[in-house]
Amino acid sequence: MTSAQDPFYIVKEEIQESIDKLQTSFHQWEKAPAKSREFVNLTKELIASSESIEWQVDELDKAIAVAARDPFRYAIDEVELEKRKRWTGTAHNQVSTVRRAVESGTRLGGNNGIRQELMRLPNDHAYQAGRSNQHTQDNEDFISSENDRQLLLIRQQDEELDELSSSVERIGGVGLTIHEELMGQEKILNDLSLEMETTSNRLDFVQKKVAMVMKKAGAKGQIMMILFLIVLFIILFVLVFFT
Repeated sequence: MTSAQDPFYIVKEEIQESIDKLQTSFHQWEKAPAKSREFVNLTKELIASSESIEWQVDELDKAIAVAARDPFRYAIDEVELEKRKRWTGTAHNQVSTVRRAVESGTRLGGNNGIRQELMRLPNDHAYQAGRSNQHTQDNEDFISSENDRQLLLIRQQDEELDELSSSVERIGGVGLTIHEELMGQEKILNDLSLEMETTSNRLDFVQKKVAMVMKKAGAKGQIMMILFLIVLFIILFVLVFFT
């Protein structure tokens, strides 16, 4: 995610613009005559703007705290987190300084003590130069963090490919085992089919022999054979159950 797409940098630019406007209004407030309508209006505007900006910076701090709990999910390293915390801290100080100066000037009814607070704020040229240097540093830090993130992603992809290769090898081994098992089952089925065919042929041969014997014996012979079998069955029954 580039800095232009990162929500932090989008919100940061909006807050920075608000801080720039706040400082411009503060300089106008400083030059306005005390107790004048312009002075009163600028005082109300500065206090309201300070409260709004402080709330936005607080929300941005909360978002940074959420990202700090799981940096990998948001593709943020420790250097980037520290840089963001440092920026919100500076923004807090700038806005708080303006607000304290305005409130102090309002309570005192004059501008005494305000310039001492203003000494803590950067002048326009120094501030712009600082912003330019900070922007350059931000770009360098972002490029560095992005390179680290890309290297980490490449390393993770290599590890995932290694795991995928191992999985494919395991699946290939399982497939080979299943193939061997199926070949063994097919051989058993072929042997069983052959035995059944042999048994069927033998049974047909016996049936043909019995039919031939019955045919040669005639009706009288068949009756005698049936009687013999009945007597044999009775004898076997007696031997089994009464001896």
